[in-house]
Amino acid sequence: MIEYIKGELTELTPALATVEAAGVGYGLNISLNTYSAIQGKAASGAGGKAGIVKLYVYEAIREDAHVLYGFAGKKEREMFELLITVSGVGTNTARMMLSGMSVSELCNAISTGNAKLIQSVKGVGKMTAQRIIVDLRDKIIALGIADEIPAGGTMAAPVNNAVRDEAVAALTMLGFSPAPTQKVVVQILQEQPTLPVEQVVKLALKQIK
Repeated sequence: MIEYIKGELTELTPALATVEAAGVGYGLNISLNTYSAIQGKAASGAGGKAGIVKLYVYEAIREDAHVLYGFAGKKEREMFELLITVSGVGTNTARMMLSGMSVSELCNAISTGNAKLIQSVKGVGKMTAQRIIVDLRDKIIALGIADEIPAGGTMAAPVNNAVRDEAVAALTMLGFSPAPTQKVVVQILQEQPTLPVEQVVKLALKQIK
């Protein structure tokens, strides 16, 4: 088992990183999150050479191929490994999810049961999104991936989903990140469940950091 590869980043695209270690060039499939994390290394070395990177590895061994996936951090790899345990989620879909959302955003979506946000990722349907929430909610807490979720994984009190979704969509269009935005919106609706969308948005604008 390969735990990680540390070496010179010789080539980099949004989907693939080539790392040379001990004279061997390893091609690792990466997410956009990892790409963003290591992008500066591609030209940071002296004399125009690539920089040194350390990528945690997941090996997908198949009959017809031996595919490596690389991650800038352990938590992203752990989330990837959890996602592919869900029926209907393969390695490509898991990588797509981790490209569309950060680990914390995905954890928040799972913990709050926001299937709609998970469905926004290409290739993830309604049933798959629901399975991800049901299968992984307790696991992300047990593994410590979701540090901000309360121990025990207690679901938040029910809120008006239509108002919540409209408020989050409006705030997202204003440029705020979906995960922290949803957290604030849910808190507001738990305290004042009868508020209309426009009032929720106004209050959220004052609270989102």
